[in-house]
Amino acid sequence: MDAVNDDNEKLRLVSSNTREEALRSRSESTLSDRTLLNMSDSETDEKRRSDDLEKDGLIEQLPKVVTKEHVTKDPYARAKILMWMFVNTVATVTIVFCNKAIFSDKSFSQCQAAFAAFHFFVTAATLYLLSRPTVGMFEPRKIPIMNMLPLAIAMAMNIVGMNVSLQVSTITFYQITRVLLTPIVAIINFLFYKKTIPRMAVYALIPMCFGVGLISYYDQKPAPVPGAPIKAVGALSVLLAIGSVTVSGIYTIWIGTYQRKYEVNGFQLLYNQAPIGGVLLLYVVPWTDKFPALDQTPAVMWGLILLSGFLAALINLSQFFIIGGSGPLESTVVGHLKTCLIVVIGAFSGGKIITDKAALGILLALISIFSYSAIMMRHTNLANAVKK
Repeated sequence: MDAVNDDNEKLRLVSSNTREEALRSRSESTLSDRTLLNMSDSETDEKRRSDDLEKDGLIEQLPKVVTKEHVTKDPYARAKILMWMFVNTVATVTIVFCNKAIFSDKSFSQCQAAFAAFHFFVTAATLYLLSRPTVGMFEPRKIPIMNMLPLAIAMAMNIVGMNVSLQVSTITFYQITRVLLTPIVAIINFLFYKKTIPRMAVYALIPMCFGVGLISYYDQKPAPVPGAPIKAVGALSVLLAIGSVTVSGIYTIWIGTYQRKYEVNGFQLLYNQAPIGGVLLLYVVPWTDKFPALDQTPAVMWGLILLSGFLAALINLSQFFIIGGSGPLESTVVGHLKTCLIVVIGAFSGGKIITDKAALGILLALISIFSYSAIMMRHTNLANAVKK
């Protein structure tokens, strides 16, 4: 559940000297969620002209709409954001190990589509509740179902592919291969959209790919039973991981395309695609999944499934507060922290043995993704400074 872009619509001022035309224009315009603190010079001039019209009595004074950072003077705001970051981190790390435990059980090893559909419906229900006027987390926007089908299909393939990859791989290998999403997105953007990244960022991605290669070759699965020989990660795990990350890269790019096309943010887009993806997977379930005998399934497994759904809802909820109250640096650090925690905990759990070369691969991949993020943030800041 990867960047959300807020829509900022410009306030149009009327040039008419009549009160009726001004009021009519006001009803047709929408309020921007930006404050005077981040307005451009031209917007500030427009604001001043609006104030002059208000003084002359030509238009009614419009309410000032400001972001919650300026509206609230909550002394505990910073602590609340840190709390939601902690909740998001714990939920994200826990859900990976929870899902791994579910997929490792023979009863649910062939229920990938049904499990993904369950998560989609939990996500849809969570977003529906958060979009209600009484809660008001975001304003829902409807997009035609037929227009959403390609993205919903890509979303379903993305999640099912991730689940299958997690099932056949170690947690460490699964999580480290997810960092390949960054270079894959960069390659797709370059080949199909002619978008480039700074040369230093390209150099930073090279050791990442080398590190993932080391892990692919030297990472080892835990012994299935005590005393059994330890097996290396097989070719099937590598192929599924690469395929899953490739689908994720395509899906990630499509998300940005849909957001720009329909002028929606990430949550409004997910609000439309989650229920469609869940319904589509229900058509796939009879052909791909094999359900366990309900009377032979231990209660702990049902508890893990419910816990996974609860964690998915908690991740979606916490994302609202993190995106609204933290900057890009903090969000990036939290994302890297989650990756590091999953990799480290996975490396030392389940009876695994980490070889020296696999540990080197992990270190290279993590250092590389940190370096890439720092370079891209510096590049973005310089670009913004030039524009100003």
